[in-house]
Amino acid sequence: MIRFWAGRSREVAPIRRWWLVSSVTVALVALLNLAAAEGQPGGKVPRIGVLVTSLTIAPHMLEAFRQRLRDLGYVEGRNVMIEYRDAEGKLERLPDLAAELVGLQVDVILTAGSIQALAAKQATRIIPIVFATAGDPVGTGLVTSLSRPGGNLTGLSSITPELVGKRLELLKQALPGVGRVAVLWTPGGVGRHTQADMMKEAEVAARALGVRLHVVEAQRPVDFDRAFSDITRVRAGALTVLPHVMFLREGKRLVELAAQNRLPAVYPSREFVDAGGLMSYGANDADLFRRAAAYVDKILKGARPGDLPVEQATKFELVINMKAAKALGLTIPPSVLGRADQIVE
Repeated sequence: MIRFWAGRSREVAPIRRWWLVSSVTVALVALLNLAAAEGQPGGKVPRIGVLVTSLTIAPHMLEAFRQRLRDLGYVEGRNVMIEYRDAEGKLERLPDLAAELVGLQVDVILTAGSIQALAAKQATRIIPIVFATAGDPVGTGLVTSLSRPGGNLTGLSSITPELVGKRLELLKQALPGVGRVAVLWTPGGVGRHTQADMMKEAEVAARALGVRLHVVEAQRPVDFDRAFSDITRVRAGALTVLPHVMFLREGKRLVELAAQNRLPAVYPSREFVDAGGLMSYGANDADLFRRAAAYVDKILKGARPGDLPVEQATKFELVINMKAAKALGLTIPPSVLGRADQIVE
């Protein structure tokens, strides 16, 4: 019996030591994996601040951002926290909301367009900021250059002046007989350089398409009635709306005015079509928010925003509202319908 237990103890001891070492190893690996998943040294759960205004951003855009984060291994409430701040269309609230996020010491701030990004930039020069749909990052002073942003901001640009010509082309194809097209724009202000470039593109495209442009300015929403009266006076056969945050905020009213004046219109983003507009052609904003998640991931892993080049939109979408076309008595040619990414019935 004595020899039996002695022999057993000599055999079991190495097994117990092996089990103990293996258990410790597994535990260490698990802790290291958890820290890596959390994206911060020492297991600190990173916090992302989101600064938007719901009147210029659709829910599916933020969902695209969250889905991409999940694809990258981030689980909200588990290994990443997201603090949301929504100005709800009241741009004057943006500075205070940005200051709140800075006060929470978030690790990175995600914004939509230039207005939100500028508010965040004014609130902090240290916390990294990623903008998903800025129109003119250089012209608005968000970054020093697209290739080397510098500072604490980077992200994606949603507006390219060339799209103005594409919208006019699509409008002409949808309405082959149109001879005069009104252009609604807001000169000056945020993105003034891009606004001027877009007007130049519109003029070049109009000459190539054989249509005359009638340019109408609207600095504030109170200018809309006058603008549409002017468009009606010159008997413009269609309308194109240049991208601007004010137009996006007032999209429903613009769409209603176009319908009241029986004016076929092409808009810069699908939000106008969702509000009842005829057609839109522009950057796929959901894709931009999806790509913004990759920027956030790189920054949480140590990349400096100033070293991450600003990227342009690469996916665009044509959306056509058949209900609006019917109300205007229009028959959209099959060649145009065949190019649509989405047809709203």
